[in-house]
Amino acid sequence: MSRTKHFAEASPGFLIGLEHPASEADPPGHLGHRARMRAKLLTAGPDALLDHELLEMVLFLALPRRDTKPIARALLTRFGSFANAVAAPLADLREVEGLGEAGAAALRVVQGAALRLSRAEVMDRPVLNNWDRLLAYLTAALSREKVEQFRVLFLDTRNRLIADEAQARGTVNHTPVYPREVVRRALELQATALILVHNHPSGDPTPSRADLEMTQEVKAAAQVLGIVLHDHLVVGNGRHLSFRREGLI
Repeated sequence: MSRTKHFAEASPGFLIGLEHPASEADPPGHLGHRARMRAKLLTAGPDALLDHELLEMVLFLALPRRDTKPIARALLTRFGSFANAVAAPLADLREVEGLGEAGAAALRVVQGAALRLSRAEVMDRPVLNNWDRLLAYLTAALSREKVEQFRVLFLDTRNRLIADEAQARGTVNHTPVYPREVVRRALELQATALILVHNHPSGDPTPSRADLEMTQEVKAAAQVLGIVLHDHLVVGNGRHLSFRREGLI
């Protein structure tokens, strides 16, 4: 009897193991998990994924050699939701263990893609007839900002949105606004109407006295040149206030 045959008879499982090594036939646990998640996404769609699963999928591409499940759960523990994690300040993201610059950049890409999709729903369309979509876009863009940001929506003669521009960024409760600059930019764009927008990081959209005064100054400067101020929207966290609806303009 040859040594090989004798060895096979004495330890049959050994040679079977050599023919089908487990390490080659079966992928590591997190790689098999990725394959299952990818199949779930492609067959059932993104709505079938929970927040932590969607975060894992986002991080797969940025961190190909890492198990992203614990990082995704750490993000949810820290920020509370998928949306908050994607929009979190870069300084806060850098404190999440294992995320790194590549993971943070991946989350920023998702945020940017979401905003572009929302903006595409309102650009070059009559915004007064697409008010809900406009509010959805502005909420996505501003509701999680940590400092005040003042934006101007410039409209054409048919009230179509031709430009959405950030005019200034300020502190947690104040943004300097210069009515002459707003009107000058409207003339450059040949806009005939405006909607002012700013956020309140506190989450409370109640306008301040400074908000009220600035709005009247912009309205007066615009009227001189035949430009209409349709509204001033204040965006809080999940809430908003319309000057027009409240009779403040």
